[in-house]
This record gives sequence, structure tokens and C-alpha cells, in this order.
Amino acid sequence: MSLTAFTMITIANYIGGVWTPPRSGRYFDDINPATGEVMARVPDSDAADVEAAVSAARAAWPAWRSMKPAQRYEALHALAEGIRRRLDELAALESDDNGKPLWLARSVDIPRAVSNFSFYAAAALHFGSESYEMGDEVLSYVLRRPLGVVGAISPWNLPLYLFTWKIAPALAAGNCVVAKPSEVTPLTAFELSRIAQEVGFPAGVLNIVHGRGASAGEAVVMHPHTRAVSFTGGTRTGRRIAELAARQFKKVSLELGGKNPNIIFADAPYDEALRTTVRSSFANQGQICLCGSRILVEASIYERFRDDLVERARALKVGDPRDPDTRVGAVVSESHMQKILSYIALAREEGGRILTGGERVAVPGRCKDGFFVAPTVIEGLAPTCRVNQEEIFGPVVTLIPFADEEEALSIANGVEYGLSATVWTQDLRRAHRMARDLEAGIVWINTWLLRDLRTPFGGTKASGMGREGGWEAMLFFTEPKAVTIQL
Repeated sequence: MSLTAFTMITIANYIGGVWTPPRSGRYFDDINPATGEVMARVPDSDAADVEAAVSAARAAWPAWRSMKPAQRYEALHALAEGIRRRLDELAALESDDNGKPLWLARSVDIPRAVSNFSFYAAAALHFGSESYEMGDEVLSYVLRRPLGVVGAISPWNLPLYLFTWKIAPALAAGNCVVAKPSEVTPLTAFELSRIAQEVGFPAGVLNIVHGRGASAGEAVVMHPHTRAVSFTGGTRTGRRIAELAARQFKKVSLELGGKNPNIIFADAPYDEALRTTVRSSFANQGQICLCGSRILVEASIYERFRDDLVERARALKVGDPRDPDTRVGAVVSESHMQKILSYIALAREEGGRILTGGERVAVPGRCKDGFFVAPTVIEGLAPTCRVNQEEIFGPVVTLIPFADEEEALSIANGVEYGLSATVWTQDLRRAHRMARDLEAGIVWINTWLLRDLRTPFGGTKASGMGREGGWEAMLFFTEPKAVTIQL
């Protein structure tokens, strides 16, 4: 029976191919952020549940790692097709769980989860090793072997999208996985376990443990038999994971926060820059780590661009995620809404001017108790103030004028983060200079969020360490061994 047939469900962990309740018997509530209603009871799992999951994964690993690449391809492809068949159902769950517009979940989140499994299913067929000749008598080659049991911990902003982004390459490389989805948005991860069972995915190869980060998540990181951990989330949590993993010399991949600059030069393709800036500012309620939250505009076009942006931001419909006309849905939780509103209040204290938005929005009908924040544009803040330095992760952007390329680069790099940057210019030389000198792991020129899954994904400085995507992820989830033969 479909999950959407229930008004409220009790979620179970997926361990060794079966659903199991938390060992402690404790649960907590999963809240629909658009309505404030309880949708599900979530296992409050702890180290005992993680121990069971790791044990199941270790038992399954010998058979999984011994599979031929074509067999792993078939297994991962079956998961992709299982998600594809349930696209509408999964999109509805994602929208209810996260608060995002239903059309966004249907057009972006769930299709990307399909692509993740499809992409890495194919990667399993093509992943290879290098060989080197040292003259006529010596050959060296590299063996890449799966690590064993690995941990994957994913965030709430793109729940199934980023959950599968970690799981798929780990499985394709021959590892077994203990995965913990965000406790705030667990529904599609639970549904993935149902799909895994339906398609006959090998028991114990993929284990899903629900729970809080401080208990279940930390247990995944600390377990002596998880050989690597891939995490996406906040910088503070990432720092904690890095510290814990370092004690065991455990591999970690950390995709953390961002305070991304969106740099608009006077020679930019104006209409496209404006249209895309609205999207890069407020897509998914600004709850994408790649959103351009600092909008830097060359002084000669600043006032024009500011006025046009404010007009378009003000016109965005904030409303019920199920309404196809809604462009800004609910933020993920009441506590997150309060955090966003506190930064808007801080902006006022720091001397900023709220050009539009700046308040909670009351949405009538079924969403009257939901957590909605108006798209907010702020100007008049110094680049060094807290609002321009700290990650807000909501529908809030600041406008900053700049005089020339040198000043734009200084402002853009003047934060502790370095995840992504966007540059709008028709000057090819300038575009290449900016791409070279920006302190960011990802740079878009005259576009935004255009992703080739073959390219590395990740940031510098406090935005993380390591890279996901393409072969980078496959390499992370393997151990290289150099072999040299004297012939």
C-alpha cells in the first residue's frame, strides 16, 4: 500500500533486508512544515541499531564485492527503475516532508535520484585501474578494491536526491552501506527501503537507520567497522565528524555550508542574469547549499538591477506546496524558520534595509499553521557584517555594489566558505580570470545549477573536504593498491 494512503505512519529501520523497530522502542514526530501536522513516527535509533546494521552489512559484503560489475549494474538499475515508477508518489512525499513545491520535487528531486542510480550503475561497468610500463621488464598496475562497510549521512534540503548521491557510488564500487537520512525528512528514504525489497536488492547491502545525528549519526561515524563516511550538512557538524573520524584514521568526505557569491558585471546578459538570479536566490526556499545568497552587482547597473530584482521577488507566490502556482513553499521546520527570521532581525540591527519580504507569511487554508517566510532582499550591509558572512539557508539575499573586478573578487572571497560562485559577463577573458581566482569548488559562468554528473562536486575552506560526483566518488569509496612486477 502506498505511504500516501496513510494520514500518519510509523517508520522502521531497514536492516539486513527487513524492517525493524528501534532497539530502544523510542520514536519522535515528523512534522509537515506546510501544515504543522504530524505525518510520521520516526525511530530514535542509537548505537545498538547501528551495530545491527553494520553487522548485516559485513555479512553481505563478501557476496556483494565478488559480484561481477554487470551484476551490480543490474541491481542498481533496478533501484533506478523502481524510483522512476513511483515518481509521482515520491514527489508528493518529498513535498509534504520538506515543504517544497510539489512541481519542484516532481521535476528536479526525484528525477535526479533516478539519474544518480542510473549514472553509477553505468559507472560500475566502466570503472577500471591504471597500468604503467617501466621499460621492457617491469609493469606496475593499480588495484582498486572496495573499502567494505561505509557510512552515508545526508541532509534535509534535497532528501532523496542527496541520499542517493552518496549511496549509489558506494554501492557501485562494491561497498555495503549503512545510511542515515536526515531525521527531519525521512519519508522518501523509508520508501527507498520498500523499493529495495520489492526489486530484490540483496539483503544487507543497503541498510537504512533513522534517527538523530547526535545518536544514530555519531554511531555510524564512530563504529570501528565503517571504513569511510560521506556527509552533507552543516559546517559545525562536519567539523565534529572530521574530529571523530581522525581518531580512527577513517576516510571522510564532507560537503558543508556555503555563502555563495552571485557576481553580475555591467556587460552581463541582463535578462538572463536577472531571471536566473531570482531562481538562484529563492529556489527550494533558498535551502540549497548552492544558492547565491550574496548578490554582487557592478555599480553602474546596481540600481536598475536592484529594482528589477525586488519587483520579481515581490511577485513570487508564497503558498501551499501543492498549488502549481506556488514558487516559494514552506521552510523545513519551525526552528529553521525562527533562525531565518532572527537573521533578518540582525540585518536590521546591522543597518540593512529590507527592500521586500522580511516577515513570516500566513498562508490560508490547510497551511494556516505552516512555516513560510517571504522572499527577502536586503541592501546596505557591509560585506564583513554577520549577515554577509554566515550561512542563513533560507529565502534571504543581500545586495552589494562593487566598483571593479578586483573589488568583486575581494568581496566574493572574503568569507570562510568556498562552495560555489556564479559570474555573469560577456567578457571571455574576465570570465576565465574570475573562474581561476575565485575561492570556490564550483564556478558557473552565465548559468547556475547546471550540473554534469561526471564533474567533481565540493568546496574549499569551511565548505568541506573531498569531492563527490563522477570518478571522484568511486575513488573515494575504494582503496588503491600499487602492484609492481619484474617480468
